[in-house]
Amino acid sequence: MNTAFLRPVDIRRTVLAAAACSILALAACSGATGNARVEPVEASGDGTLRVGLILDSTGDNAFLNAPQLAAAKLAVQEINAAGGHKGKPVELLPTGSGQDAAGQAQALVAAKADVVIGPTDSSHAAAAIDILSRARTPLISPANTAAGLSTANSGGYYFRTAAADVAQGPVLVKLAKDAGANTVAVMYQEGSYGKDLSAAVAASAGEAGLAVAATAGFKPGEAGSAAAAVDRANADAVIVIARDGAQGALAELGNAGVDGKRIILSDGAFARYGSRLPAKSLDGARSVVAGQLPEADFQARLLTVDPGLKDVSFAAEAYDAVTVAALAAARAQDDAGRSIAANLIAASGGTVEGSTGKPAADACLTYKDCRAGLMSGPDINYDGVSGPVAFDANGDITTATFTVYTYGADNNPAPSGRETAGRAAG
Repeated sequence: MNTAFLRPVDIRRTVLAAAACSILALAACSGATGNARVEPVEASGDGTLRVGLILDSTGDNAFLNAPQLAAAKLAVQEINAAGGHKGKPVELLPTGSGQDAAGQAQALVAAKADVVIGPTDSSHAAAAIDILSRARTPLISPANTAAGLSTANSGGYYFRTAAADVAQGPVLVKLAKDAGANTVAVMYQEGSYGKDLSAAVAASAGEAGLAVAATAGFKPGEAGSAAAAVDRANADAVIVIARDGAQGALAELGNAGVDGKRIILSDGAFARYGSRLPAKSLDGARSVVAGQLPEADFQARLLTVDPGLKDVSFAAEAYDAVTVAALAAARAQDDAGRSIAANLIAASGGTVEGSTGKPAADACLTYKDCRAGLMSGPDINYDGVSGPVAFDANGDITTATFTVYTYGADNNPAPSGRETAGRAAG
């Protein structure tokens, strides 16, 4: 394992934090109607499959663009090495440097993109969905995690290969139960992320037979009373759901005497805290991060595209987004956006409500192998480098993989396992 490629520790806190307003506004602004994911469609493409990419990260998060670009380039290279789309090379359109997500979406529509990958930030999804759904162009995000996007009014043109935030609820509860807990306390940062995920944790705890001894919300910098309430509950495990208020919450838990071994952190609270907290504050604490660390072979292939690559955040998810889109076009024998949207669920091995319940096809792991499977029938099941995709009727993945980290006495995390949740969204 190349530890230099571990996911950056503060991504979930700094990216996606301002999504709620844009997501709520989306239902009112989207111009698409119907549900392109399930509607019948006739071929209308021009014979060339064009893939666009929205790289919307700026400032401290600008480093997130490079791994997604490298992954998209790699996917297109490997698709073309396997024959491309109907014998013609797939095109990766130039990226819109310096433009916001909406500007990039508009430019990609003008460039005749058939499918677009992105954006990274959930708060940028609304504008991109509105523009692209009007153009009947599917959008597949490798990084959006806001729960509200599951019901975005996109006309069926929005998908994501990243798990929704609430998917980690059962995993956080499982970590508590596996450690012997019978009771849990939940300390959450106020806001949509904390509220939605704390509700998912409570529901999962009930299903797992664990009692929720206390639930306490807090605002960043004002976690003292919540920490005191959690301490009084004396629960076997304390689940901390936070983003930018995480460090303050953990400091208050330490002040209250809560032992690190009882603490479980959501992905938004995951960070290398080091000397920012007193020594051994988090010794034995555990945390989860959505996705799995890419295999060494995938990392090596990325380096052939970008030898200077230093990070692989969302690279696997971006690679899978491009690949499953190309497979949807192959299944449809058409490169038009409407055809791609109508075939993404089937190409991913997913199902929709009201389907016959027929077992999914055997998993295929590459574009080449999946395309070969289409020669014998329409049923394929692409399992990518990020794990199974299997889109549902909302365009969400239905199996979410999480990397588990355990903290040492230095308050820094190290990978210690992997867990899978059966649903990607609640």
